[in-house]
Amino acid sequence: MVMAVVAAAIFVATLVVVIWQPKGFPIGYTALIGAVIALATTVVGLSDVPTVVGIVWNATLTFVAVVLISLILDEAGFFEWAALHVARWGRGNGRLLFVLIVGLGAVIAAVFANDGAALILTPIVVGMLRALNMPRKAALGFILATGFIADTGSLPLVVSNLVNIVSADYFHLGFAEYAAVMIPVGIVSVLASLGMLLLYFGRSIPKRYDVLALTSPAAAITDRATFRAGWVVLALLLVGYFAADPLGVPLAAVAGVGAVIIVLVAARQPAFLFARAQAAPVLVTTGGTATVSAGSTGPGAPSGRVIPVWKTIREAPWQIVLFSIGMYLVVYGLQNQGLTDHLATLFDVFGDHGVLVTALGVGFTIAILASLMNNMPTVLIAALAIGGAGATGLTYEVMVYANVIGSDLGPKITPIGSLATLLWLHVLEKKGIHIGWGQYFRTGIVLTIPVLAVTLAALAGWLTLIH
Repeated sequence: MVMAVVAAAIFVATLVVVIWQPKGFPIGYTALIGAVIALATTVVGLSDVPTVVGIVWNATLTFVAVVLISLILDEAGFFEWAALHVARWGRGNGRLLFVLIVGLGAVIAAVFANDGAALILTPIVVGMLRALNMPRKAALGFILATGFIADTGSLPLVVSNLVNIVSADYFHLGFAEYAAVMIPVGIVSVLASLGMLLLYFGRSIPKRYDVLALTSPAAAITDRATFRAGWVVLALLLVGYFAADPLGVPLAAVAGVGAVIIVLVAARQPAFLFARAQAAPVLVTTGGTATVSAGSTGPGAPSGRVIPVWKTIREAPWQIVLFSIGMYLVVYGLQNQGLTDHLATLFDVFGDHGVLVTALGVGFTIAILASLMNNMPTVLIAALAIGGAGATGLTYEVMVYANVIGSDLGPKITPIGSLATLLWLHVLEKKGIHIGWGQYFRTGIVLTIPVLAVTLAALAGWLTLIH
């Protein structure tokens, strides 16, 4: 009993500091300190370290690689180019623009993970809204919708969210196996999200906007070589993800190769591959005197190194690697002291009442936990509990996927539900847009509960249908 209290105290203290993020205490170092304390108090043993590393290494490195790819492509103008095209497709119709922005956010979340959609697309949308002179209330609707869809749209693929990867690895779900279940469910989640967002923000969206106020999508591209390489890398990644599981190749290797390729292109390495890309000398006549220029080196020039590659690499979420290992060691201490057994018992109760009750019960329980104590530790706590529950067959499968849905959507209820949301709020503050925690909660709970219920019901229905 004493050790159980110690394990719970270490977990709570570590989580509080992680969410608080005091200056000088990055989340990775904070989690590692918590892990060291857990080891020192024997809440976890040294033998648990390789077990935890085995659970999280593939998920964490895959996530870092995907985010690094998105950061490089963002520097090349990839996402701004896409957003400007989408804005033009709206043809001046405000509601259509809202639908298209939400759709773009869902696609980016699915391919580039929820962090990519929330942290990269949001500043672009803010800039676009300012260019269109959108009223503040309308702009706030677009911004909140972008942040909301980043998580509710992150169900379809294993790589769409870090918690997806952790859960898929823990339960040995292949990329194709996961996608077969969650792509249809993810579509339902996006449609439900869009419906709720339109109901909530519909009246504030202006009927018309000035398309001519937007810049040309081509002007957004700062590095054409990297921009073009991005399309090739994305195609290779999608093929690689589906081929990885049958070949026994970890997703981290596939995503890592994609990240290396895009980094090398952005850095123009090896240099000899880009030698021919140098612009040819140009004869320039000024005041009757002919001179020879060195060629084009401005934005869009194939050979111009406009992307701060090494700065971008340094700013990749490397702290997530330390956080995953440290925080999950702390969480593992909860299991060692039997605290996850109580959650397993609750899940068994849900499992005794049919597929729909199991989906809703497990999903909402996990969503509440994720909203209160962050989805990163929640997904592993729930996975450990599901592993310890007595469910089998379809009931067990429903629990596994309900864990993912609850961990992906539950964080939208509160600002502390995910680290991505806290970072998103910080990005908005830097843009001069303040969203208070009270305002966020009032919006988040109204939007999330119906979407979560519909998505979990869709999961129960889809799994029943395909079994």
